[in-house]
Amino acid sequence: MANGDETQQTPFARPGFIVGAVLVAALIVAGVFLTILNLNRGSDTAPPVPGSSSSATSSAAPSPTATEGAGGISVCGLAGEVLSGTVTTAPDSTWEYQDVFAYPTSPTYGPGATAPQGYRYCYQHSPEGAVFAAANTTIGLFGDVEARRSLLEYALTNGTYRDALLSEVGTSSSDVRASIAGFRVLSYDGSSARVDVAFRGTAQGQAVNGSAVLDLTWWQGDWKINADNAEPFRLAQLPDTSGYITWRQE
Repeated sequence: MANGDETQQTPFARPGFIVGAVLVAALIVAGVFLTILNLNRGSDTAPPVPGSSSSATSSAAPSPTATEGAGGISVCGLAGEVLSGTVTTAPDSTWEYQDVFAYPTSPTYGPGATAPQGYRYCYQHSPEGAVFAAANTTIGLFGDVEARRSLLEYALTNGTYRDALLSEVGTSSSDVRASIAGFRVLSYDGSSARVDVAFRGTAQGQAVNGSAVLDLTWWQGDWKINADNAEPFRLAQLPDTSGYITWRQE
């Protein structure tokens, strides 16, 4: 179980950026979820600004560069571009599995490609595409250590905190199981999106409802996690999933 010192040392646990099934399971089983969240909210310390060197990126799919910003063309050629609006009903989807984790797919919204390392990428430049990207990223971050790192190497933009956020991705996996339960589009303007994904999980027989809020940017033809934000992925416990648009495998 993570102690207070580890929480301070791990960029993903500062403030509110908690990634990986092992951390979720540890918090659930230990019963200190709210305590950790309160400590995070009280901290003004952001992840350290990385140096001039950049982390290695996956060669399996296009990676962001400092000189290339948001582009309109999908990296894998998904048609359709919607630069405003929201999503008010659950989009049609086919649910597939990553180990024990169900994730949504759509020939229209994505994911349009899977890297050799196993992570999924390429989503439509639309509110629905952002929702599919957020859901798939959330599920992807419940994978094992190598899977999480491969995903984040692709999914993080070349922002201020990229190296810091990549520096700690956890050291082990756990027996936590999670599934998407719903979503809310908090904001969308075509170049950025904030999506709140609700999930239900269990670990060692204990159940939890959770929320993952992702700040996404349309970057080099895909929805990426905004690494110019010190807290681009925030996890919270929920009493229930009311208020979310229901979206789950039937």
